[in-house]
Amino acid sequence: MEELFSKGKVLNLEEMVEYSSGGVISKQILKNQSGNITLFSFDQGQGLTEHTAPFDAVVQILDGEAEILIGGNLNLVKKGEFIIMPANVTHALQAVERFKMLLTMIKG
Repeated sequence: MEELFSKGKVLNLEEMVEYSSGGVISKQILKNQSGNITLFSFDQGQGLTEHTAPFDAVVQILDGEAEILIGGNLNLVKKGEFIIMPANVTHALQAVERFKMLLTMIKG
């Protein structure tokens, strides 16, 4: 697998993923047996429908703001903030305005 991001080099996460008009972009940073780290960008109005994941996940907002629904509770998460989505609990994301996020999933 080709490395998208150099190890041992300082990188600016917000600059590593661009926006796509009317779309969603994802770029995997790391993936191994312990979990994965992925960058995302969402244009305004875009999102991910309600689903579950078998692992805890941290969503860190790098730019913009998103509505994140976790187990029926709606959260507004803005640039500089993060939220932990617990394993096996339904969650969904919606871009209030376009946003970028770093998703870190840790396998238990």
